[in-house]
Parts: sequence; C-alpha cells; structure tokens
Amino acid sequence: MSLAQLHYTSAAPGDEGTVGRFTAVAPHIPTALLPEIEPLLGYEPPRDVPFLPTDTELRSMPQAFSFTQLSDGSRLLARAVPLAAPGGSGDLRFHTHAVLLPAGARLPGDRLPIAAWRSPRWVSVTPGGAIPDPLTSPHAHPGLEREALGDFAVSRGPWLAAVFADLRRVRVECASGATAPVALVERQSEDVARWIGLASAVLPPDHAEQLTFTTYSRRPSLAPQQVVGVLPEDAHLLDAAEIRVHVCGVPNGRPSPASGDAWAETAARVWRSRAPELFHRARALHGEPFAAGPLAVTALCAGITLGPDERSTAADWAAERPYALDEEQTRKLVDALTAPGLDDRTGGEFDAVGRLFGALDGRSPATTTAPLAAMLVTEAVRGGNGSLVLPDRSAFAGPGGKAVSDALAPEILAELGGAGTAFDIARTVQLLRVARLLGVDCAELLPSVVERVAPALPAASDFSWGPALLELLDEQFDVRTALLVALDRIAPDDPAAMERLLGRVPLPFTGTQSLPHLRMCAESRAIRASCGDDRSAALGRVLRTAGISPFAEPLVLRSAVGLVWADRGPTAGEARMLLEAATSDAHRSAGTWSHLVGAALGAAAGDADAADLAHDLLRGFPHQILGRERGALLLLDFARAMRGAGAAPEADGARVPPDEAAAGEGWAARLLALRPAAEPVEPGVLEHASGALARRLLAPERPEEELYAFVHTDDPDLLAAYDGAAREEPVLARLRSDPAFAADCYLTWSAHPHAGAHWTRTSGALLDEVLRPAVRELSAAGVQAVEEAVGRAGSSGRTEAFRSWNRRPAGPLGRIGRRLAGKVRRP
Repeated sequence: MSLAQLHYTSAAPGDEGTVGRFTAVAPHIPTALLPEIEPLLGYEPPRDVPFLPTDTELRSMPQAFSFTQLSDGSRLLARAVPLAAPGGSGDLRFHTHAVLLPAGARLPGDRLPIAAWRSPRWVSVTPGGAIPDPLTSPHAHPGLEREALGDFAVSRGPWLAAVFADLRRVRVECASGATAPVALVERQSEDVARWIGLASAVLPPDHAEQLTFTTYSRRPSLAPQQVVGVLPEDAHLLDAAEIRVHVCGVPNGRPSPASGDAWAETAARVWRSRAPELFHRARALHGEPFAAGPLAVTALCAGITLGPDERSTAADWAAERPYALDEEQTRKLVDALTAPGLDDRTGGEFDAVGRLFGALDGRSPATTTAPLAAMLVTEAVRGGNGSLVLPDRSAFAGPGGKAVSDALAPEILAELGGAGTAFDIARTVQLLRVARLLGVDCAELLPSVVERVAPALPAASDFSWGPALLELLDEQFDVRTALLVALDRIAPDDPAAMERLLGRVPLPFTGTQSLPHLRMCAESRAIRASCGDDRSAALGRVLRTAGISPFAEPLVLRSAVGLVWADRGPTAGEARMLLEAATSDAHRSAGTWSHLVGAALGAAAGDADAADLAHDLLRGFPHQILGRERGALLLLDFARAMRGAGAAPEADGARVPPDEAAAGEGWAARLLALRPAAEPVEPGVLEHASGALARRLLAPERPEEELYAFVHTDDPDLLAAYDGAAREEPVLARLRSDPAFAADCYLTWSAHPHAGAHWTRTSGALLDEVLRPAVRELSAAGVQAVEEAVGRAGSSGRTEAFRSWNRRPAGPLGRIGRRLAGKVRRP
C-alpha cells in the first residue's frame, strides 16, 4: 500500500512570521487538511542549545516522533529532527517527514505505529525524486526488541503500574473527548518511545493501534496527543491539573503512588518479569478489554508473584468462569494462590479464594481443591477471619483432611476451652464450625462454651455473626439444643434484649423443646403492634404464647412484663391489673413486684389508682418492700385513708364512705412522721399524700382539732398542698354555690394569725385570690346568706369583720384589716 507523504522544513531566510514551510505534499492529500496538519509538524529545540552544535550534540537532541488523530479520522505519523544550518550560520533548523494514514487504515503488516520509530527510510531532506515510504519494509529498532524493553521495564519499575493505569484511563475515556493527557518526563526522547513500546504490548491491540503520542514537545499543554514526552527542564510547564505527570528518567525522581488498578499492577509485574508474551496469552481467555482477571490468572499460572489484590482478582475471575481454565491451568492457579511463604494475604483475598473453592468443588478433582480447603480453615483458625465461607465437610474426608485436623485440633481445643481469654461471638462460632468440619471432638467443652456464648448474644450491638450462627445451629444439633435452652433460661433477665436478638437473628424453634421465654420474645413485637395501647390485652396474648401458666412457671410473668412494658413502666392502673391477674406469690417468685412498686411511686399526683395500689402492695409484699420505698408507699396509703374519710368534696358532690382506719387525731403529725422514712420522696407521692390531707381538711365536717394542728405545723409543703387544693374547681364551685361553705372558708382563712409566716401568706392569698372573686360573683342575696352563715358560725363581730373585708379591696390595707379581724377569736 502506497501511503501519502509530505515534507515540512524550517522557514527560509526572509520568511518572516512562519515556523516552516511545506516542501513536498502528496497530490492526494486534501488541501483543506494542511492547516490542521501544519502545527503538528514544527520542531522547537530544547533550551540552552549550543550556538554551533557539533554533530554529536546534534544527534543527542530529542527527536519528535508523533502519531496524531486528525479531525477527518485520518492519522498522521511524523518524525521531526533538528538540523544544522547550512554554511555554519548557527541557526538551528529542522526537517519533518510525515505519512498520512486514511481513516480506518492500518500500517503495512498490521504493525503498530511505534514500530516505525527509527526506520531507515525516514529522511531529513526533501527528496528530489520519488519519496521513499518509511513504512514499506518491516524494521525493528534494537531499542524496541524484547530484551531491551525488558531491561527498560526493570529500570522503570517504580513507575510502571501508575503509567499503565493512566494509559488505560486515557483509552477508556477517549470516547468522551475529555481525556487528560499523560506526560512522561524523560531525559531522552528514545526512552519515551520505549514507554510507547511497553504500552503497545500491554494495551489491547485495538487500543494500542489507536494510542496517539509524541516523544518530545516543548509545549506539552498544547500537544493534542494522549501521551506526551517532556524534557526535565520543561517539567514546570506541567502544573495544569488536567495533565497526569510521571517524572521518570531524572535523578532522584520520586516513584508514582500506588495505582490501585489491578490490571495495571499485574501488567507491571509481567513486564518486570520480562514475560510480555503473557499479554497475548491472556487475551486468549476472552476477557473484556483491560480486564485484570485473565491477565492475573495467566501471570500466576506462569509463576509470577502478584500482590494480594491481583491474586484476589484472579481468584474471583476464575470463580465466575470455572470452565474457562483447563485442568492444568486450574491446578497451577490453585498452587499459586496457596503457595507457602505469602505473608501479605488479606481478608478480601481469602474471601475470593472461598468463592473459588465453591465454584471448583465438585467440578475439579479433590486433589486440586484440597489445598484451597486447607488454606481456608487454617485462616479461619489462625488468622481470625470470621467472614470466610467454609468448605463442606466432605472436603476433608481424605488423608489431607486428617493432616489439617491433626495440625489445627490442639489450637481449636485450647481456644474454645480458654475461659480466661477474650471472648468473641463470631470467633467462637467459627471455631465450632471448623471443629465439626475437621472432626474435632468438642463435647466436653460444649457446656462451658454455651455458657459463654448465650449471655453474649442478646448483649451484642453488632449482629454480623448472625448468618454464621444460624449455619452452626443448622449443622450441629447438640449445639442448637444446648444454646436454645441456655438462651431461654436467661431470657427473663432481659427479655427486651432477647427480643432484639430474635428480631435480627431468627433462631430456629423447631423440635420438641418448649422454650416458653424465647417464644414470647419472638412474638411480642407483633403482638404489641396489633394491640396498640391496650397493654393488658397484649400481656394476655404474650402469656398465651408461652404455652405455660405463670402459676406453674412464674418467670414467664417476668418475661411477659419485661416485653409488654419494655419502653416504659406500667401505669398504676395497669399495675393493679397485673396484681389481680397473678397472685402476689407469682409476682414474688417472678420478681415483678418491683415493677408494681415503681408504678405506684411514679404515678402522677392525680392518679387515683396509685393509693389503692400502694395499699395492696403493702399487704401483698410486707417482707420485700423495705426502706425508702416502704415509706413512700405508706404515704400513698395515708392518702387512701384520707380519701376514704369521706369529707373531701368530689366534682359531682358525692362523698366517699368514711374509713375508720383514718379516723382519730394527728393526721398532719402522722404525715410528717411518715415523710422522713420516704426521703428522698418522689414529688408525686408527697403531693398525693399532702393533697389528700388538704382536701380532707377543706371539708366542713373535718375535725377542728385536726385543722388546728395542720395550720400550726406551718409546714411549707403541707400548706402549699392546701393552697393548691383550695384552688381546684370542686372547691371553687362549692364556694359559689354553698354560703355555709364560703363562710367556713372565711372563718378558717382569717383565723390563726399566730400560726406562722407560711400560714399567714397562704391564708392571705386564699382570701384575696380565691374567696374574694367567688363572693363577688354572688348576688346580693348570696352575699347576705354568707354573712348570716358567718354570724351563725362565729359572732356578730365576725359578721361585721366579713362585711368590712368584703367592702375593702385586696392589698396592703386589706391585709391590715384582716389581721385586726383575726384578733376576734372564734368561740
């Protein structure tokens, strides 16, 4: 094939403003293409070129050998060389000889463009006659022969993988048109050509044939090629972020960082091993272009040492294509992966080997897969890799399996029996599974191992070991039986944690084991969701799930309570239901009485069930409830007695029948005597007891001596409760409707001026803020009725004092009058 050629030479003297000129152009090169071609043909000499270079200096100058893609799809292969100026003028000149390849055309003999480097048919002058074709005859420059390239690859070992990774990126991304070029900083343009020679062997053929390059450029940021050779003195021009720079051929040049590209790393190792024929052999495995797997497999089969990532890639590729390799290749791959002395294996590599074993098991002879199985279980025991997919038991049936068992059994037994060692769930599960695979007898150790595993499972925060545990329980019936029994035994201690465990790891409840606590934990979440806020119904359904009565097995009551009220304690009403649903003996045995006590002490002051619950708890658990909690419950029971005394007004005017147990004197003194034993007392408990007493003393039927003793305690907590009770709506409503009650309140709140400062402030506030607004809402007849009631209960002086108080506004003057009125003692 005759290719179109052209020649371009330095500008002649007098050609101002031009770099050069075409001296010969083949007639079938389109004229419209010449403006695009011309900038690619110029040559700019290096810095500090001697004024009159010698022939040796001239020959040492870089040659610009380039291969460039043009806009119409054609490609330009060109060589530009420096020349001495004629006549010794000192002006350095150049000559460029180029060949144009039509779009889609290849070089003669399907050679790659770099093969034409240093062809003897490149000329440095424009020929006067026929233009010789530099590509018509094959030519291999000594620098591109296998041995020379191998030497060069070894010398550039620290940069190989990073450069290959960038070349792969360039070729993969070239379709987008936004590819960042690769700059190779070398002292000699010949070394850049050798880089292209290395790349031509590494890259897939189509990509190698289309890789554009120039061995030298003084303007690398403007070069249109994908690979650009740059001299060290021009490296400062490569600061642009869009250029990938590799400083290779200079003294103290820093190696490129790790590429993280398995294909590039493998290709680099192949070249450093001087085995470029493996690239062609790897392509026979029909992988995708730039696929690392086929190349890594080929390299390992050829005995080339690879890193852990590349070995993992090879194992994964072979696992996905178990029929791609013949028996000999498979055996060589397995030997390479399991070779002794490799100390850099990673968890990812072992996982890949496990996948390879799974793919080959049953397809390849046992003699081939046995080393993989041995490697996996050895890593499981000695390396602590808990994520490995273990082989089947059949993999260790032969003599090789016994050898592995004999080697690992002492280590397995020692670790499983080491109660003082750090405990890890995944590690223990893995060791138990390996012990079964190798036929190691662990029966004597099983009880102690289960006792360590069982409490650790619900306490775990990470359940990544779940799948392995389920496989263990499926494989080993004795372990499953013992572990489930142990878990059921400890479930009542923290049923919520057990519920969380079963929600993440669905343990198998098959067989004849009853396991009442585990069954409740497994079903409780769904039961609570279906019952909503009706926790009483949820408790009944959870207990039925156990399949056993709490009277027969009280601990199911503890589990049920812990599950139904896992997020919060029961209310006082729910606690009363719990107490009625099971006897105090059952709660005592189950230990759930503490939940009931907590419900009573944590109840709000307005919870009517709290006092009744306290009364029942004191009767049902006299020897269990002690200390501060007993004192607090006695305060609530005191409130129940006050409520039962019958004088406190209810919202509907009804009264509660009296309770003789609350009759008698000394109510306030009894409350104050109970309070120290309950310290630090819950605010709700104290408010409950103080409020009950206050409401009892607000009733007209209260014993006067009790009211007198209460007022004269001058206790701020008791008086605050009295103030709060007096402001409740039932009292306010009665003040507006019952003149006798309003008169009684007036007489009480205006009396006892010497009871103490707290009473003085409280009574004054009640007169001004409670009674006065209520009286002023009354009609004239209503006020008259109150006056008359004051007179009947007191004296004429008290009646006049009430009239004066009612006329007088609240404030300092009102308070003075109130003190004066208070000096008129009630008969």
